[in-house]
Amino acid sequence: MSRQRQDQLLAVLRREDSWATAASLADQLGVTPRSIRSYVAALNARTAGAVDSGPAGYRAGAGAATAAGKPDAQGTPRARLHRLIRTLVDEAEGIDVYDTALALHVSETTLENDLGRVRALLEGGRVALERDRDRVRLRGDEQALRRLLSRLAQDEMDAGPLRPEALQRALAPEAVPAAAIGPFKSALVRELGDLGYYVNELAISDVLLHITIAAERVAAGRALAERTDSASEAVRVVGSAIARLADQHFGVALGDGDREHLANLVLTRVVAPGEQPPADAARIVEAEVVQAVRAEIEQAARDYQVDLVDEAFIVRLALHVQNLLHRAQESAWTRNPLTQSLKSSYPMIFDVAVSIASGLHDRLGVPLQEDEIAYIAMHVGGRLERSRAADTILTATIVCPGYRELQELLHSSVDRSLGRLIEVVRVDTSMDPDWSAIDTDLVLSTIPAAGTDERVVRITPFLAEADIERVQQAAARIRRARRLSRLREELQRYFSADAFLSPVPDAGEETIIRMLGGMLTSAGLIGEDYISGTIERERMSSTAFTDALAVPHALQMTARRTAIAIGIADGSVAWGAGRVQVVALAAFSEDDRDAFQTVFEQLVEVFSERESVQRIVRRATGFDAFLDELVAVIDG
Repeated sequence: MSRQRQDQLLAVLRREDSWATAASLADQLGVTPRSIRSYVAALNARTAGAVDSGPAGYRAGAGAATAAGKPDAQGTPRARLHRLIRTLVDEAEGIDVYDTALALHVSETTLENDLGRVRALLEGGRVALERDRDRVRLRGDEQALRRLLSRLAQDEMDAGPLRPEALQRALAPEAVPAAAIGPFKSALVRELGDLGYYVNELAISDVLLHITIAAERVAAGRALAERTDSASEAVRVVGSAIARLADQHFGVALGDGDREHLANLVLTRVVAPGEQPPADAARIVEAEVVQAVRAEIEQAARDYQVDLVDEAFIVRLALHVQNLLHRAQESAWTRNPLTQSLKSSYPMIFDVAVSIASGLHDRLGVPLQEDEIAYIAMHVGGRLERSRAADTILTATIVCPGYRELQELLHSSVDRSLGRLIEVVRVDTSMDPDWSAIDTDLVLSTIPAAGTDERVVRITPFLAEADIERVQQAAARIRRARRLSRLREELQRYFSADAFLSPVPDAGEETIIRMLGGMLTSAGLIGEDYISGTIERERMSSTAFTDALAVPHALQMTARRTAIAIGIADGSVAWGAGRVQVVALAAFSEDDRDAFQTVFEQLVEVFSERESVQRIVRRATGFDAFLDELVAVIDG
């Protein structure tokens, strides 16, 4: 367990990339500060310079990356499990339990325990562990065995970007040299571009994993059998390109079965539609898929009051969903390295994607995998970007006495450089304007303003780079102040002393949801159906949107009145794959649709700042103290 905790600590420090106190790290890992200090000592003993120490606490050191990818000389349980599975995959006739224990330098009891873990890992898949006295073997077709190798490699990468050295640890290094993986990827991206495809760089690493596994298996004499169905022209062309590059970089000759399989993976994972869908998209996408996507988009637009209904967007998303259905048929999932950052930075958009994915699951059987939901969130975010940007544009007045030519030049310069942030609605040419009568969000003035007004930004007549930066900073400050002001007003209305629990027990997500939901049920604000809906939503995708905060909620806005129940942990509680310090069960009503985005996104924003989290949690001795500290943080 301590080795696992050490790795978790290192992952947190690498992700934060800044100083962190032992107390804050202890809260995130659910241990004591003393344990954090011992983990740091152990990490630095394993790899010199893994963690830096200082007055401000700890941060990832120069040796952190090496420590993260360095296997323990003694062999961790995970490393031993991976080696055992690799041996089972390679030995088609199975392995002898006693000989294997001797080779791994472990007792027979330890190996028996490891075999139990192998069975648990294989549960629900298409590979089974069979045993005949002292001999054990894996049973499964080649496709299933390759998926198992893919899981091992993904486990090695720990949800991070694909690194050749991590991939190589899950493969046979003599078959796939680490030095060849990078050049192969670059060549593949270039080749697909030359073929006229738009390449999704987020997915290329995942497909690269499958290609290198295929190369390794073919080199070991485990090629895929030829498929009986006829391949399309696109599959033949892409398959030939992959085969040529595999021979060039890996020295492996791919057969027809592997060519077709890998080409299908590329075409359903890596090739993404651009801003406008292909002209023949209506022919490519099945009518049932387009109909289902359109229905869910229209439903999400109504539920969340967002601008989503657009024919080009619907067709683009339908193309993605159809590819997702093809991947689901082979249980070939695509990892998304941006999943967690999407959740923490754009929680409302991610929730819209969860709602759409849930509906598509009911209509088409689309799998509810979090990484796949994140790809849908990226489509939704791209569609909402324009309307969201329009909503954030501020009005501005230019105050610029002097020649008309100078005023027109300044106006056009502002439009060209700042048009996405502000809209100039007035130009005042007076040397002594009535400052109090100017009612725009910003005032861009070439002359000093009378008195003090935070809206006024002093600029030069020719709009220098420094002027642009000052206007951008002022616009960002105004937008943030407005958001937080709305949030403060709404939170004070939605919180209640009767729906506050401290400390919340570390009893699991569903138990905590029922405890917090029970408080709102007792107040007559929600029914048992809302609690059930919240648990169902949590099972689709964890609502831990930051390292400190979980916001469980139902997809349906059926609360009688919008309310939020708060649970404060004594340290932290397990939630999803991590731990959180605050749980905010949010119950939204139909009448408060407009508040959903404000409360949801800005509450996550407040709890994404480590110092703010620690201040609120440490001082929240009761409901009044919690609310006072939250409002103080919002006010800055």
